[in-house]
Amino acid sequence: MPTYKAPLRDMRFLINEVFDFPKHYAGLSNGKDADPDTVNAILEECAKLCEGTLAPLNLSGDQEGCVLENNKVRTPKGFKEAYEEYCSGGWQGLSHPTEYGGQGLPMSMGLFKSEMMGTANWSFTMYPGLSLGAMNTVMQHASTELKNIYMPPMTDGRWTGTMCLTEPQCGTDLGQVKTKAEPQADGTYKITGTKIFISAGDHDLTENIIHIVLARLPDAPAGTRGISLFIVPKMQVNADGSVGEHNNVVCSALEHKMGIKASATAVINFENSVGYMIAEQNKGLEAMFTFMNTARIGTAIQGVAHAELSMQGAVAYAKERRSMRALRGKQEPEKVADAIINHADVRRMLLTQKAIAEGGRAMIYFAAQYADHMTNGVIEGDDKKFKYWDDKLGFFTPIMKGFLTEMGLEAANQGVQVFGGHGYIKEHGMEQIVRDARISTLYEGTTGIQALDLLGRKVLVMTRGKAVREFTGQIAKFSLEHMGNAKLRRYATDLARLSAEWNVLTMRIMLMARKDREQVSASSHHFLMYSGYVTLAYFWALQAAVADKKLAEGNGSESPEFYKAKIAVARFYFDHLLPRAKGHASSMLKPSKTLTKLPIDHFIFE
Repeated sequence: MPTYKAPLRDMRFLINEVFDFPKHYAGLSNGKDADPDTVNAILEECAKLCEGTLAPLNLSGDQEGCVLENNKVRTPKGFKEAYEEYCSGGWQGLSHPTEYGGQGLPMSMGLFKSEMMGTANWSFTMYPGLSLGAMNTVMQHASTELKNIYMPPMTDGRWTGTMCLTEPQCGTDLGQVKTKAEPQADGTYKITGTKIFISAGDHDLTENIIHIVLARLPDAPAGTRGISLFIVPKMQVNADGSVGEHNNVVCSALEHKMGIKASATAVINFENSVGYMIAEQNKGLEAMFTFMNTARIGTAIQGVAHAELSMQGAVAYAKERRSMRALRGKQEPEKVADAIINHADVRRMLLTQKAIAEGGRAMIYFAAQYADHMTNGVIEGDDKKFKYWDDKLGFFTPIMKGFLTEMGLEAANQGVQVFGGHGYIKEHGMEQIVRDARISTLYEGTTGIQALDLLGRKVLVMTRGKAVREFTGQIAKFSLEHMGNAKLRRYATDLARLSAEWNVLTMRIMLMARKDREQVSASSHHFLMYSGYVTLAYFWALQAAVADKKLAEGNGSESPEFYKAKIAVARFYFDHLLPRAKGHASSMLKPSKTLTKLPIDHFIFE
């Protein structure tokens, strides 16, 4: 398995020099304790946990997997001890309010932590990761009484949480949810139904698991307008907060999966289980989006995580593996052959991985500042502030989730390719990264669903193109500022053209959709990928601009070689990856009939 080393230098570059998080934190009501020394200390300690404890369990956890015995899940060897270490370090409550036992630091600190943990061991990270979404949902939508009961033990990690949406007959179309919620005289509800694909749905890491469940009241309207949201604990909770009797929440099966095998993906049966409504009646889906958006940002991190881990393994191998001579001449004449890292095509694959990992990291860290402001709105009880930043973050969420997971999967595949046949066998661990990465494009909404959310919901319906205009305005401003710099003019010119083109494409699709509503679906995938490539180009240009400035002024915290590498990768991205956007721009404008005119019976002739 690739040896994981936390990319602290790159993280600090983004935190301190590109996005100026110290200034950002100084402007947050909960940011006063996130001073540079504290942030650096947290990054260092988290790196130790990830490198020393979590990463060594990644391969063994995949090999052992989870086991279901008597409706109870046993996690792989070492996971329970690792979870205890995680909790004892106070990591679960890092970015949650002190009133519930958390450390009260900004939400972005939790994202930095999640990136390192997820790269070291994604399967393990899913257990506490799903809890974070449950905690955010409870914190924002539950009553004070329910918060006081469930937030403290979830904040310190004694209890974990899940998200229970999918049922056998429905995934994305949640209007088909059949799980029932029967009101009781004491104000509780009896929940009955089956949920599938429940990540971290059962395990032996904690004494209780808190399920956040979508269910339907007896007189609820049909479709998504009739869904409510409930807290359903695996074990009932006594008046004093201690764990009580079993709540008829049964894990009946575990899915046999392609990857993330150390993460339990469960079938959960609720059998007249006691539940507690959170949020308003029949408005559960709106509240659940708090959980889903948290999970989607977390899944975007997965794209970066797998790109980073695969790159680390591929670079190490490419430096050692020798084959043939470089076409430009012998690079290591004293050796039997040159290391494959000297071959231009291998460099293409490694640079692709690096461009995805480091560019994607920049994209997420940028969005993390939006998440900080949004979370502050919740903490401060300022609904207007929450909605403003939630809307801004909402535009980036499907781009991050959809585009970065697709690119992360590509980067993982490139890692196997660098290894050649050795990458296809298990002992090197590269094929595990591909298997683990594959789910990222599927759960929390497939890439197609993210594309429809971006184009259909966020761009066309909700903002009538304003979301694109606002972000491209930011890109255009960057272009104007750097057009006079000969070293950056190429980036500025390309981005100026792309920012204008992005708006034109949006308007053309809008006009086409007036005559053909199917056009939105036909264009959405290409629109998402185009948006991703342009967005990533902006963040690479931004990094190149900072690196160029630091080299010119000589006051950077990193070495000149570090900054020169940033500029070189930015050049690679604009030369080799950004041109893909042209194909997506062309394809998104093709008529929908190209996709719909073939009769269904003509796909396969028997």
